[in-house]
Amino acid sequence: MDSALMDAESVVTRTGDVKLLNRLKRVEGQVRGIHKMIEEGRGSEDILVQLSAVKSALNKVGLNLLERQTEETLAQAVETGSPDKAAKQLNNMLEKWLK
Repeated sequence: MDSALMDAESVVTRTGDVKLLNRLKRVEGQVRGIHKMIEEGRGSEDILVQLSAVKSALNKVGLNLLERQTEETLAQAVETGSPDKAAKQLNNMLEKWLK
């Protein structure tokens, strides 16, 4: 696993972010619901609405992780006096998120 992802995971672990994990559990439930909708032959419009909701929820999770990691990275940059390293780390995270 690459270091940016490990760093993001460590932020969750360190902060004990139950809220974030609960959001992911809801996403899992939504995906299971979509699976069931397809099995039941529900209309495409209904399924697309649910897919859109899942995308939105995942975006919120990602943005939350980015925000937390950005705050931590900037705090470390202030402490260590290494803004170039922080900028590189933040750029790497954004690049991964935007793929």
